[in-house]
Amino acid sequence: MFTNVAYLYNSLDDTVDNSRSLVVTSCGYYRMHSLPVMATERPQGRKDYQLLYIASGKAHFYFNGAHTVVNEGNMILYRPDEEQRYYYYAPEKTEVYWVHFTGSDVDSILEYYRLPKTANLFYTGTSADYQWMYRQMIQELQLCRQNYEELVSLLLRQIFIMINRHIAEDKKIGSSIHNEIERATHYFNENYNKDINIDEYATSRHISTCWFIRSFRQVIKVTPMQYILSLRMANAQNLLETTDYNISEVAAAVGYDNALYFSRLFRKHIGVSPSEYRKKRND
Repeated sequence: MFTNVAYLYNSLDDTVDNSRSLVVTSCGYYRMHSLPVMATERPQGRKDYQLLYIASGKAHFYFNGAHTVVNEGNMILYRPDEEQRYYYYAPEKTEVYWVHFTGSDVDSILEYYRLPKTANLFYTGTSADYQWMYRQMIQELQLCRQNYEELVSLLLRQIFIMINRHIAEDKKIGSSIHNEIERATHYFNENYNKDINIDEYATSRHISTCWFIRSFRQVIKVTPMQYILSLRMANAQNLLETTDYNISEVAAAVGYDNALYFSRLFRKHIGVSPSEYRKKRND
């Protein structure tokens, strides 16, 4: 089993802190691969709140005595004094992130972001953003840099916002479409500087190109290629502002072999040439 955990003030205590509206007291990550089973049994629960995210594999939870297999993309919210009983098994390759939190306004915060009022289990989709934010909370609690307490609470609020968005968008569009487009945007963000063929991408996902483009535009409000272009231009702007790369190097870094073609695109979408943009930023 691999673990990475962090605790506020290095304390393992189950505490209630009402000095601030939202306080993150601990955060961690478990990945099962060798230990046969990891069991958590808290008949009386805890005094704080806990939000768990199943990133991959599956886990076994008991809610009101009933066994539930929880697959990836689900979150579990425990409130104070609720029984906690769950198990992770190595063969099922469970990867789970968790955070404990407390505070004077937790109930109103959860209500504001429309998290379930009574249900423990709810689907939030498989997103690398959730994992990134949990990891950031872990790191902040470990390094204890200036204002880290405030930052970890803001990161937790970001998770609440993502959950709220997912719930709202699922009602409008449907979870399967939303999950497919979310997967696509992550792929494009990681590979925008490569030669991406939308037909080939759709085929790799076993979906029709027309359906994918239509659904992508419904969710993101632009076509896939427009989205990729916006990523390239935004990253080109950043390179022009923060590096000494020449125009050809900037073009290559964001996915264009032809610097002249890149410059024409840049002028069309940003309003000035790459050279003019850099000069204005440096003036």
